[in-house]
Amino acid sequence: MRIRLVSLFVDDQSKALAFYTDVLGFVPGLDMPAGEYRWITVRSPEGGDAELVLEPNANPAARTYQESLFAQGIPATAFEVDDVRAEHARLSAKGVVFTRAPMQAGPVVIAMFADTCGNLVQIYQPPAG
Repeated sequence: MRIRLVSLFVDDQSKALAFYTDVLGFVPGLDMPAGEYRWITVRSPEGGDAELVLEPNANPAARTYQESLFAQGIPATAFEVDDVRAEHARLSAKGVVFTRAPMQAGPVVIAMFADTCGNLVQIYQPPAG
């Protein structure tokens, strides 16, 4: 059993694709029609098998879930980075709005931003060593 696909609900698939590739730097994967929506994936430029599926939040349950997480300040997903402070500076320069500045949280450093598509995303730096 392997993790290959992880879904993230978004309120606009085209806007999400632009944000996750042009701003965050993920690599486009699949982009094909799926009924009235699209099957869109992105992946890390650093490799690996996992892909993030940018799912439309058209289902009322998905939209309620996404909106509830956002309202409560809970990240919908988290991405590991080598240096949270450097990534915070890079993304801030690109206009990303952070809702939590870099901070120590136990053994890790975290920060959180809004993805412009209805989600909060946490970035974290694992402990050294």
